[in-house]
Amino acid sequence: MFELSMTGRTVLWAALLAAFLIAEAVTFQLVSIWFSLGALGGLIANVCGLGLAAQIGIFITVSVVSLIATRPIVKKFTKAKIQSTNVDRCIGTDAVVIEEIDNLHSKGQVKNDGKIWTARSLDDSVIPENSVVTVKKIEGVKLLVEIKNNY
Repeated sequence: MFELSMTGRTVLWAALLAAFLIAEAVTFQLVSIWFSLGALGGLIANVCGLGLAAQIGIFITVSVVSLIATRPIVKKFTKAKIQSTNVDRCIGTDAVVIEEIDNLHSKGQVKNDGKIWTARSLDDSVIPENSVVTVKKIEGVKLLVEIKNNY
């Protein structure tokens, strides 16, 4: 079996530490920071004179423990934050068509809650002026509407 001297193991642990830190710096995704800490633990164990098996055990233990300890923090910071706006209040409300809605010609406007919006038909139908529509979705600054059924 191939046996490394203490100096060789020191170089190996230092190289692993550097490689994991470089990988972390390049990715910005917290993918190897835990292994960097584990490699640091292995390097310290080597300097203290522990055997190779103990160094590998410390590397694995420190990596796993740091992953488990920091996972909730990482999840908190990487979780997508959805900021709701007052525009969401339009969904489900009625609006009056003030310019005929015609998706084919990219035209149409509605008045909803005193504000004028660009509007498009949800089902690509042409909706005449003065019709009452219901707002179903919002995409960007356009309301997607369908004609209101008065049953």
